[in-house]
Amino acid sequence: MRIAMIGAGYVGLVSGACFAEFGMQVHVVDAEPSKITALKEGRIPIYEPGLDALVADNVRDGRLEFGTSLDKAMEGADAVFLAVGTPSRRGDGHADLTYVFAAAEQVARAAKTPIVLVTKSTVPVGTGRKIKEIVTRIRPDLEIAVASNPEFLREGNAIGDFMRPDRVVVGTEDGALGDRARELLRRIYRPLFLMETPIVNTSLETAELTKYAANAFLAMKISFINEIADLCEKVGADVHDVARGVGLDGRIGRKFLHPGPGYGGSCFPKDTLAVARTARDFNSPLTLIETTIAINDARKGQMADRIIAACGGSVAGKTIAVLGLAFKPETDDMRDAPSLVVVPKLVEAGATVRVYDPVAMDHARGMLPEAVVYATGALDAAAGADALVVLTEWNEFRALSPHNLKKTMRGTVLEDLRNVYEPETMREAGFSYRSIGRP
Repeated sequence: MRIAMIGAGYVGLVSGACFAEFGMQVHVVDAEPSKITALKEGRIPIYEPGLDALVADNVRDGRLEFGTSLDKAMEGADAVFLAVGTPSRRGDGHADLTYVFAAAEQVARAAKTPIVLVTKSTVPVGTGRKIKEIVTRIRPDLEIAVASNPEFLREGNAIGDFMRPDRVVVGTEDGALGDRARELLRRIYRPLFLMETPIVNTSLETAELTKYAANAFLAMKISFINEIADLCEKVGADVHDVARGVGLDGRIGRKFLHPGPGYGGSCFPKDTLAVARTARDFNSPLTLIETTIAINDARKGQMADRIIAACGGSVAGKTIAVLGLAFKPETDDMRDAPSLVVVPKLVEAGATVRVYDPVAMDHARGMLPEAVVYATGALDAAAGADALVVLTEWNEFRALSPHNLKKTMRGTVLEDLRNVYEPETMREAGFSYRSIGRP
């Protein structure tokens, strides 16, 4: 089985490497020569645990290759996957489908034999039908089956999510072409089928909406527990005990009930915006999702205000250490990270901000104010600081000795926005400690 993967970004690279691990012959193609050059040299352009070894193993075994030529990638291909970016369109929040439609056109022009064209990118409802119109218009002489196979990968755990998913969603057209696409994808995902992974076969529209609905619901859980955390602080309750009591209800589940400074990353922000805009277009507004977006946007600014309040109402002339810049641990992704709101607001308020992140510093440099000081480690960031803020829950921050932190710092304020430390331990070490949602 041969697969062409268009897009060597996060989804395309992870999916391509995992398909190769399944035993497929995978050719990943990208329009950026520098990215392909790096991959051929063994340099992975994104940080994802285990991906470098997975790519290296499958390149060595001849199942995975990279290039810039779509024609070459499609030679003998049974399926072509679209894994290009769908960023939020400026001004209205709709998903920008420019790259998706351009790639579909290129596939239609390059195809020499019947092909199954699969959308892996997250796209609004109706995109599959538009792709079908494009390829049919360009190549009415050729059978091109269109399918939707959305990804459900968490950054930092993407390989595990691909290899051991909760489910695989496959959306296809009606009729013979739909049957053909469904059968091909069943063969591609045979290793998961043998593991009794649920394969959900649906229409194109259902598959497209399933991805948005899943992400929107998870985003709602995050915003919900963040609001409950605020209430817990006011009434003297502990949000972690509340979350455990709620999450043990089998109808609700424990995942995504962790309070913090708000969600970010490549999926939740743009996907909630896109599905809310689509719903408005169809005169069926999703007010719960719209409220979730508003809560999350406000949340990040409130975290900066919280830090300023903990420092006596002003951070002017003070040094603030910030641990963690990426939106979550085990990734270098800075997209919509809380740090992009919190750090600039602290700088604007007159603070000297010293930051450290294990892998995201290079990406952060072009996104944060020039005045920010980049430290060489957690203790270096904390040196001489009046306050310490934990924005991302990297394990190496958990391992820091409270007493070493206390010796390094000038002040005692510790704002643990990710609930990394045990309150009693930090207070015993002499910190003026506060975490989210605890009395």
